[in-house]
Amino acid sequence: MLVISCIKQVPDTTQVQIDPVTNTLIRDGIPFIINPYDAHALEEGLRLKDRYDVRTVALSMGPPNTEATLRKACALGVDEAILLSDRAFGGADTLATSKVLSAAIERLAAQEDVGIVFCGKQTIDGDTAQVGPGIASRLGFSQLTLVDRIESIDFPRKTITVRRKLEGRHEIVEAPLPVMITVVRELNRPRYPVVAMRLAAREAAITVWDNSVLKLDAATVGLKGSPTWVSKIFSPERDQGEIIGDGIKNPVGTASLLLDKLLDKDLLTI
Repeated sequence: MLVISCIKQVPDTTQVQIDPVTNTLIRDGIPFIINPYDAHALEEGLRLKDRYDVRTVALSMGPPNTEATLRKACALGVDEAILLSDRAFGGADTLATSKVLSAAIERLAAQEDVGIVFCGKQTIDGDTAQVGPGIASRLGFSQLTLVDRIESIDFPRKTITVRRKLEGRHEIVEAPLPVMITVVRELNRPRYPVVAMRLAAREAAITVWDNSVLKLDAATVGLKGSPTWVSKIFSPERDQGEIIGDGIKNPVGTASLLLDKLLDKDLLTI
């Protein structure tokens, strides 16, 4: 059985800067990381490999420099890393992204029995939580979201039982394979690569599939195939803060000043 972990390369959010003229992300000198939720998806695929001896694939769509992120996946122990990269895929929204990823998964499924596709519940740059469900819908896979524990897998029956993290409670769900699972942070703790694996990953072969391989209609992928797009990116303007009074020496007077400020701004009614 093949287990696929979809991962995305995202900018380190502590270092993001926006060009005030073009309103686009300044990429020069910005470090990139594996989307944190996807790191847990990758780890769970590796744990299934350790436990059940399944084959694991890390799958990512992005520009050529995404190879660096896939090499990190190789250093952690995946059996194969595949990069989906083509100018035709650029500017994709979640709908177009799920189309490309689904086409790649279908290509893998034609060669091997795909049992599980893991995705992080969302990415930290888009926060849409739509790509995983989009893949499930396109492929007709069972869909299990917000999973924080895999309870069991019954290979003869081709079923999986998981625990989903909901607001204020948990839900135990059984579903047939193949299945698409989106995971939350509580699922596991990602491992660190050992030195030998990290060194070997430098020479690991990264398979690159462009649109000549996937053969998708260029009008349905990338920016052309995206019904939604980002029209503007900007940093919100914030007023400079103000320190009023002395809360240590005169807490009552400071509280009075604060109330006056709130009343002046019509933020408080008495």
